[in-house]
Amino acid sequence: MNSLKTTVLLAALTGLMLAVGAFFGGTKGMTVMFVVSILMNFFSYWYSDKLVLKMYGAREVTINDAPEFVRMVANLAQKARMPMPKVYIIDTDVPNAFATGRDPEHAAVAATTGIMRALNYEELEGVMAHELAHIKNRDTLISTIVATIAGVITMIANIAQWGAFLGMGRSDDEDSGAAGLLEMIFLIVLAPIAATLIQLGISRSREYQADESGGLISGNPLALASALQKIEYYAKHRVMPEATPATSHMFIINPFSGAGDWVVSLFSTHPSTAQRVAKLQELAKRVR
Repeated sequence: MNSLKTTVLLAALTGLMLAVGAFFGGTKGMTVMFVVSILMNFFSYWYSDKLVLKMYGAREVTINDAPEFVRMVANLAQKARMPMPKVYIIDTDVPNAFATGRDPEHAAVAATTGIMRALNYEELEGVMAHELAHIKNRDTLISTIVATIAGVITMIANIAQWGAFLGMGRSDDEDSGAAGLLEMIFLIVLAPIAATLIQLGISRSREYQADESGGLISGNPLALASALQKIEYYAKHRVMPEATPATSHMFIINPFSGAGDWVVSLFSTHPSTAQRVAKLQELAKRVR
């Protein structure tokens, strides 16, 4: 199923790029954007994880750099019967974490220095088990591709806004009037919403699955539930300086949880923390 989703997402990226090329440059524009889309698809599959890690200034650590943390991840990976991922640390006070990589053999987990200070050992273990579950469930490739697509859509919307401001776009009679206006409205207004809806369709169900799998891997669903509540508390009071809407779905808790806008809540890429905690509490009762 994940392979099908990946194919659909890459095809959607290609279609979007072709549509933009046609709008701004006709047939020649479509040809150029077709080449660009091929390069984007290649990049998204092989290198999007590295881009996300670099975007957040993540630094790889070994057992010599962070012995307790790396050992924790290694023990959890062994429990989950999966390859040991690379381990990264992000230097920021805001607690959060994410996983990335195209498959379990080429994966990485990243945690902020803030999460290491805010959570106790069992809670941090629950968080890292959740991230390993994403890798084991092969969510991470889709997640990083979605981040790339959302970033491209945002970029296209910005180009469309500047194009409208500068009077760019096709001016042929057949493309003028209501049809041209609708195309521009789509690019400027609906494209960013489409990016969020793509995230929504992927993120919410996978978070529940990763919570359950993570709770089983760590053996302590209640510790993960407690960690989620703590991370959300910090997210409500401070947004990660490096965080972007295009990558918000990758984190265990949406880094924009404290934005306070009803639109942000409506298009949240994560289920409510209260719902996730309730499901983890039910899981804890079942595994006693």
